[in-house]
Amino acid sequence: MSPLVPLVPLVAGLAALVAGALVLRTYGSNYRVGRLLASTPTVSVAEARLLATDGPRRYVRVSGRIDAEDAFEDDAHRPLVFRRTRLQLRRDTGWVSFEDRRERVRFDVRDGLEGIVVDDAALDTGLVVIPRESVGTAADLADRVPPGTAPDAAVRLRVEQVSSIEHAIVLGVPGLDQGGEPRLSAGLGRPLVLTTLEPDEAMRVLAGGNARRALLAAACLAGGFGLIVVAVALAVIGAIA
Repeated sequence: MSPLVPLVPLVAGLAALVAGALVLRTYGSNYRVGRLLASTPTVSVAEARLLATDGPRRYVRVSGRIDAEDAFEDDAHRPLVFRRTRLQLRRDTGWVSFEDRRERVRFDVRDGLEGIVVDDAALDTGLVVIPRESVGTAADLADRVPPGTAPDAAVRLRVEQVSSIEHAIVLGVPGLDQGGEPRLSAGLGRPLVLTTLEPDEAMRVLAGGNARRALLAAACLAGGFGLIVVAVALAVIGAIA
């Protein structure tokens, strides 16, 4: 067997893997959050509290209902614990924020009688909820957009919020806050992640509703691994022959 025979599927497989990786990179931080949601080990809230006080630093996943003493209301009178409101301009690279307002109160996630505080100040790219959005032009907000913005430039209002009547999945590192209370926060090089959605729905939100792009990445990765396996098999057969 010619030595070039296994080389062809090997090169094609590596090219497919690179293509898949490049497609995944177009998701930015959402890809990493999705990977963490899929792979982080689950512990109970009680176990997370133990890790916070007497255990190795670990990045874990807990789930439970959200609870807060000082929730605030939205326009529909729903009790909120966190709301992020952003005004964004459309650029070549995507939407870029020029205003970012956060409203938050102390809250925890509870499972039965056990609860652990969530470090709301650390919530950023790891917040995965269904956003409310509206799009207009810079002319609608002439006194708030950056100087020099064209009046017809696209402007988006994006609101993400968390209610105290919802259940949540939270990923983070258990530790103690300044008052000695167990809490979940970012750590070990990973973000604090919170979603009020079921995992499948959270993945769709992270994918931006673009299922074709996600399928393309999956097909490239699966095809790449398959071609590499074929190349290895051909090489083994050639060595035996």
